[in-house]
Amino acid sequence: MAARDGFSSLQLPCVFSPNSRQYLAVCAQDGRLRIWNTDSKTLHQEYVPSAHLSATCTCIHWGPCRTVKEGPQRKKRKSEVGQMEEKADLLAMGTAAGSVLIYSTAKGALQCTLDGGHSGGVNCVHWHPEDSLLYSGSDDTNIVEWDLQTGKTRSKWKADRAAVTSLCVSPDGKLLLSAGQTIKMWDLDTKEVYRKFTGHSTAVTTLCFATTRPPETGGLYILSGAAHDRLLSVWQVREDGKDKNSVVSFTLTDEPQHIDLVTSKTKEEAVKFTVVCKDGQMHLFEHFLNGPCKKPLLPTCTVQMSDTQDSPMPIPLLSATLGPDARTVMLAYGNYLQPVMEKVDINTEERNICLTRNVQTALSLSIASTVSKVKTPIVNAKSTVLVPGLPGHQAPLKGTLLATEKRKKDSDTKEMSIAERLGEIVLQSATSTVKGRPKGKPSLEMDNFAVLLVQGLESSDSNILNKVFQTHRDILIKKTVARLPLPAVLPLVEEITRRLQGHPYSALLMVRWLKAVLSHHTSYLSSLPDLVSQLGVLYHMIESRVKTFHKLIKLNGKLSLLVIQEATGTKGNIASEVDHKAKLVYEEESSDEDESSGDEGRPDEDSDNWEEEAMGDQKEEQMDEDEEDPKGRTDSKANGEEDMERGNGSEEE
Repeated sequence: MAARDGFSSLQLPCVFSPNSRQYLAVCAQDGRLRIWNTDSKTLHQEYVPSAHLSATCTCIHWGPCRTVKEGPQRKKRKSEVGQMEEKADLLAMGTAAGSVLIYSTAKGALQCTLDGGHSGGVNCVHWHPEDSLLYSGSDDTNIVEWDLQTGKTRSKWKADRAAVTSLCVSPDGKLLLSAGQTIKMWDLDTKEVYRKFTGHSTAVTTLCFATTRPPETGGLYILSGAAHDRLLSVWQVREDGKDKNSVVSFTLTDEPQHIDLVTSKTKEEAVKFTVVCKDGQMHLFEHFLNGPCKKPLLPTCTVQMSDTQDSPMPIPLLSATLGPDARTVMLAYGNYLQPVMEKVDINTEERNICLTRNVQTALSLSIASTVSKVKTPIVNAKSTVLVPGLPGHQAPLKGTLLATEKRKKDSDTKEMSIAERLGEIVLQSATSTVKGRPKGKPSLEMDNFAVLLVQGLESSDSNILNKVFQTHRDILIKKTVARLPLPAVLPLVEEITRRLQGHPYSALLMVRWLKAVLSHHTSYLSSLPDLVSQLGVLYHMIESRVKTFHKLIKLNGKLSLLVIQEATGTKGNIASEVDHKAKLVYEEESSDEDESSGDEGRPDEDSDNWEEEAMGDQKEEQMDEDEEDPKGRTDSKANGEEDMERGNGSEEE
């Protein structure tokens, strides 16, 4: 059983076939499915889905073994019918587009495609042990039961509030485990929840049944592991339903990725399983599940691998499975482009075991077995055939023809040392300009850099290589790489790979050289058979560095948002401080209106102010007329009395 990792970009689905462990299925990041033969250590089949770039494979699971008809065969006798060997054939692949692909290893082609069941990416798939049924969980929080005979959905139900990240069917086919952050046990007959288990704080990526006992007896145990968690939890399905806490926990060095478990049928039989963690180590566990255990249990044996160099580097384990014997383990290690498969006998009496392997030697042997089938041309004994595609093609490095011609011409003169040549190159690069160079004359600077680069690669002189690699001019880098002889390209790639793993400033310079090498010598590199071992490390190293970019982009966005909000808040505080001093004051000319406006608040006067203003205007006009004509005083008095009477009358009304 394999745990699907939806949280790490480097961890890819890598699962051994059941029972015979004859095949290893690996899904690459480009969506290709590669099936390796563990016996011959060669590539058995390769399948490229039509939408492998847009709908990459997210999880794979082998179907139960069955009798396979690989071709036209004679009719079997009745005595031979029961002796037919069952082999692993069907392989289910969940995709990020929500579809499920069924691939047949016997036909070497796609069996069928299951569409229309999910609206989100498929996170996990699991086969029913007996019937032709398949279960899939998706980001849309649903579980779909597929009928493979019709290729259609048989049933569909909502399993969780969050995405369904793991599934497992019981060996008897009656129960189904599903998990997002909550583990649920379903009765497949009624599609109802039988038990619930809560305790993981992150998404559960691993689920499997540890025992095959009936749940009524209290001897049914399940195993679970979650993302970013260094513990495996064991839960007991009790008859009283009190299944709140895990009963046993196993300690790991990192997040679990792949688990292969041999179930326990009785109390006297121990549960054995292997766990491959995210850090590339494998742990072996053996425990009797007969009740709770307070302390976390340590592994009985831990296995890790390293190369045979002077400064050993760890080799990551990709997957592991238990053999028929308790000590025999089938391992897959190296890189996903071309993994190395090996059967190992492990001494479980030792707690920590380190296996040293030469990955390049193992890869060259496997490539030689595949290339040996190609027919080579028959030529005379005197002639020589140079084929770059043959395995182990490592031609010796030779200097350029230009350098040999110069040595022949200047044989009479005294040869210059490497330090003097480096000094001349620095002097030329400082004094010479591109504009002042005559037309048709080759650049001495370019030739010297190419010669020095070849000499530095031959002698592994770090001083020469540092001087050459410290240039920042793209034109100089491109022309130097273009002038290199073909046998020097592969050592240059190895040196670039080694320097990319160092300081970030050195990696920044090496990226320019790598770009120039890939743009000029891609055709030569593609003809080399050991290209996988050479560029595999470089590919995974670049992927490991690039995977943090999206996290940095999110962090940059959050920091920019905080800075903008802080700036907006300070601007808002400044704008809120309003100056209450009037910018413009308007003053009326007449003082009578001010007096009348001051009398408006008196309760004894009439509320109609316009009448008082009109009366005031009439009085002013009458005063002016009285000054001019004294005879009119009596008339104005009379008119004033009449107005007063009218005003009193209106007040009474």
